[in-house]
Amino acid sequence: MPRSIPEMIRGDFKCDDIAKCILGLKTIDIDSYKVLAAKGPITAERLGELLNRERSTAYRSLQNLMTCGLVHRETKTIKDGGYYYEYIALEPARLKEMVQGNIDEWYTKMKKLAANIDTDIMK
Repeated sequence: MPRSIPEMIRGDFKCDDIAKCILGLKTIDIDSYKVLAAKGPITAERLGELLNRERSTAYRSLQNLMTCGLVHRETKTIKDGGYYYEYIALEPARLKEMVQGNIDEWYTKMKKLAANIDTDIMK
């Protein structure tokens, strides 16, 4: 993954890289999101199975996705007592809006900082 904007411009930057960079996600998080978006609501255990990872790894990924707003969970009651969680992915169109919004906000902040860089850099 590129470490600077010039590297991004010159490199072969893909959609997964944008989502990781803009939303602060890892590859496992992107893979988890893709499975959830394709399969619909599933448990952390099932996600782990689909990713060939431990349930705990899937759960950490789900926590990351919930923190950035790409996933939410619903509590399901078990008939004989107890409960479990099902995780639901945000629609890909909403992911797109979220990424574009973050890019726009970042651009606005960078543009303001760049406007005075010639004098502020010397402070």
